[in-house]
Amino acid sequence: MKEQELKYWLAWNRISDIGPKRFHKLIEYFGSAENAWSVKSEEISRVLNLSNKISSRISEEKNNITPEQELDLLTKYKANVLTIKDDLYPENLKTIHDPPPVLYFKGNIIEKDKNSISLVGSRKATYYGKMVAENLSKDLALAGLTIISGMARGIDTAAHKGALSVHGRTIAVFGCGIDLIYPPENRRLAKEIEESGALITEFSFFTLPERQNFPRRNRIISGLSLGTVVVEAGEKSGALITADFALEQGREVFAVPGNITSSLSNGTHNLIKQGAKLVNNYRDILEEIPGIVTQEINTKEISAEKFSLSEEEQIIYKIISNEPLQIDEIIEVSKLSASKVSEILLNLELKDLIKEIEGKKFIKL
Repeated sequence: MKEQELKYWLAWNRISDIGPKRFHKLIEYFGSAENAWSVKSEEISRVLNLSNKISSRISEEKNNITPEQELDLLTKYKANVLTIKDDLYPENLKTIHDPPPVLYFKGNIIEKDKNSISLVGSRKATYYGKMVAENLSKDLALAGLTIISGMARGIDTAAHKGALSVHGRTIAVFGCGIDLIYPPENRRLAKEIEESGALITEFSFFTLPERQNFPRRNRIISGLSLGTVVVEAGEKSGALITADFALEQGREVFAVPGNITSSLSNGTHNLIKQGAKLVNNYRDILEEIPGIVTQEINTKEISAEKFSLSEEEQIIYKIISNEPLQIDEIIEVSKLSASKVSEILLNLELKDLIKEIEGKKFIKL
């Protein structure tokens, strides 16, 4: 799209009361965003059937926007933009109800991204949930799929990290402007995603990560994907909103079973009751997506048998499981001295058989 028209697309997208439906109606009626920008507010109000209150708000915002400055902001923040008229606009997203007319992005969007799966879940994820999300993401990325998520704390972060750990592609969809990183502790992660995929948002510059933005963000996450996997979710979780959007968009919905005593399993288990595909491993996802081209991957688990473990190392290795275990508990069960247990744990870590996580806890890999 030529810059002359693009700057008016960006200007209209800046106005909070002009959502996708109203935006597309303006373009359809007036023929271009530039034409729509030049008409009087009364004409805009008539075409969009607006109340006086909304019409006044739009008029006031419009008077404070300079279309040329919207192009300057792209340069200032080193961002790119796609409109729904552009060839590179994601095909999966183009087919949803009321697709976003404008996408701001950093990184790159490629044809291969049409083969994508979204992984979403609770921000207050358990260790189990984050481990499952990361492992699923790794395997799907190795199979050649792009991983989509929202870069939120918990499951989203684990999903992005899983793809990045095997040099796979991943896309983070923001609920704020492309100039903001939310949550702020994910700045380094955002940079890695930008280098290995893309950061995407429909929201204009300076849009804050406010609560009402996230359902709109979630419809893009599901819309970019061929299917959505929910790893952990309470009964009223944003991840379930993403799953609802996926169903409305005619996409597959998957759910990972969890601990029946955990409230974070309620949402996923309800999805399974309602017909979502239960996921044990990445193959359960791929077999439900017809026509998708994937790569064969080797997911053989590391085995302790390839190492010559001493008798004491075998004792410690058998004690540790997939559930985090504190070092004091390992010492108590093993009946070995604290110094000996610490020495053995370090040896097992160096052999990539176990991993230390926060709180001086250990898990089996």
